[in-house]
Amino acid sequence: MIETIRRLLQENGRLHTPIETLSDNADLYEAGLTPFAAIRTMLAIEEAFDVEFPVAMLRRQSFSSINAIVACLNELNPHAAARQAA
Repeated sequence: MIETIRRLLQENGRLHTPIETLSDNADLYEAGLTPFAAIRTMLAIEEAFDVEFPVAMLRRQSFSSINAIVACLNELNPHAAARQAA
């Protein structure tokens, strides 16, 4: 899951910091993520993971780090989280 998120951020996030140098807790907005790029990344994540972010998750904190994105995905699809842990 994290590898896919990192790839999608690299393709859509327009970060000025290389994604491979960022920790999973790094602030993506400090790394250059703009609101527009966050939307592009969100749409790519929705397609890749076959989910839809509800309005309640459409806030800056949901995309502030890779771990924040993982937490949202785990909340949207707890079965995927169980598969990842196995």
